[in-house]
Amino acid sequence: MGRHAGGLALEADRVGVVRGGRRVVDGVDLAVPVGQLLGVVGPSGGGKSTLLRAVVGVQERVSGRLSVLGRPAGDPALRRDIGYGPQSGAVYQDLTVRQNLAYAAAAAGIRRSGRAAAVDRALGEVDLGGLADRLVASLSGGQRSRVALAAAVLARPRLLVLDEPTVGLDPVLRRDLWAFFRALAADGTTLLVSSHVMDEAERCESLLLLREGRVVAHDTPEDLMSRTGTRDVGSAFLSLVEPDTP
Repeated sequence: MGRHAGGLALEADRVGVVRGGRRVVDGVDLAVPVGQLLGVVGPSGGGKSTLLRAVVGVQERVSGRLSVLGRPAGDPALRRDIGYGPQSGAVYQDLTVRQNLAYAAAAAGIRRSGRAAAVDRALGEVDLGGLADRLVASLSGGQRSRVALAAAVLARPRLLVLDEPTVGLDPVLRRDLWAFFRALAADGTTLLVSSHVMDEAERCESLLLLREGRVVAHDTPEDLMSRTGTRDVGSAFLSLVEPDTP
């Protein structure tokens, strides 16, 4: 999984974020190789979304050092190298699915001659071909999330940042999307995928476990389970945050 062709896609050194007087990300250190599928995992409110926004460069009041693809996070030169699927699903309600993706393709700098093919490919990858001409306003929450995901992968970015991309999806589609994520990583794309569903974490190559904005662990699923003597990532997480619980 992941070719790790050399170098780091992401480096974080004591990264923190204060919002509303509360430190929601607290001293995160992280190094992510190129081509890795990293799961950012933890309970809701643990700082996952804030950390991902900092990586993308849309989070205010970020302290510490955060380097993305060799540049400071938020550098305008990174705009076409990063695909971002926010949890809220940033899509236009009054456009069809295809129109949303055509707009995203233009914004990503895909040449006009190649936009239709890129849109069709993305529709197929997230299983939206049958809904291409539906208005986004008429879709379910899970379907809208897939539109945002399709927009994020359109231009095959070097770094793909996805915040809870499988929330509200059925088990079969979730399985297929994780297979798609692994295929992207195998082809050299670096992925940061957040989730609060622990069974999904085991599909990742490496895991960053967060609680209350702090790093609980950063390791492979296998090593986490081996170190804690547990059989699944959920139990490993509980063992790390509540070591005295029987």
